[in-house]
Amino acid sequence: MPPAKARRAKARPAAAILGRLLKNPVGATSLSFIVVMFLAAIFAPLVAPYDPIAISPLERMQGPSLAHWLGTDQLGRDVLSRIIYGTRTAMRVALSGTFGALAVGIALGMISGLGPKWLDSLLVLLNDSLKALPLVLFALALVSIYGPSMVTLITVITISMAPGYFRVVRNQVLVLRNADYIIAAQAMGASKLRLGVTHLLPNLIGPILVLVAMDIPAVIGIESGLSFLGQGVQPPEASWGTMLSEGYAYLRQAPHIAMTAGLPIIFATIAFTFFGESLRDALDPKAAGGRK
Repeated sequence: MPPAKARRAKARPAAAILGRLLKNPVGATSLSFIVVMFLAAIFAPLVAPYDPIAISPLERMQGPSLAHWLGTDQLGRDVLSRIIYGTRTAMRVALSGTFGALAVGIALGMISGLGPKWLDSLLVLLNDSLKALPLVLFALALVSIYGPSMVTLITVITISMAPGYFRVVRNQVLVLRNADYIIAAQAMGASKLRLGVTHLLPNLIGPILVLVAMDIPAVIGIESGLSFLGQGVQPPEASWGTMLSEGYAYLRQAPHIAMTAGLPIIFATIAFTFFGESLRDALDPKAAGGRK
């Protein structure tokens, strides 16, 4: 098949999945919200009306107005600008942590599923041990050793989320490695690396994408929670969790700070959760029809 035709043939399933996703009102709405979030994160310097760390003591804790649509915080900083830059922080941590965990989980899951029995048992034991660790205590332990920072936060997320991807990939590999096309590829001399990358990984993309979409809101919650406790993103960098913590201290004088900081966390969690469910239905429309 000519390269151009091959590319078009590969693009058809993706276009069909996107079409089914957009036909679902919930999927289309959640996808639209996620796209807006990513655009706000990418173009934050152009979208934000003010510098998010610019302090204005004369405008402390003002309510929403034409000058400051969502008001100002305890230091006179524009709340809307900090929420927009907080979106950039949330997306950076969520994507870095999730895809870091994804890379580790895929690599170890492939090795476990295709490797010898003793290595599989060792990796499963390691995976179960990591999964049993209490997330908050594990995060606080790492922070106490290395100090609160973006790198520490992403490391915590990567280590804590990787076991979920490992388990999915390993189970799928164990099921697929006895398929006829895998056995035929082995008979033709394909290496285990080629089997994993060329033959097994394409069949894992669907379940992995759904799992990623479902995990991103959890990662946003982890980042916001640790930042709320002062162990995540450090001031003056904008973070929804940090804003929520600062707003909580001034809840009586300026309730708009905590309220406007909490809403993006809620909306992002709902959007990614509904998107993950809609994507799952779009990837498997027969199962979706059965659930209905």
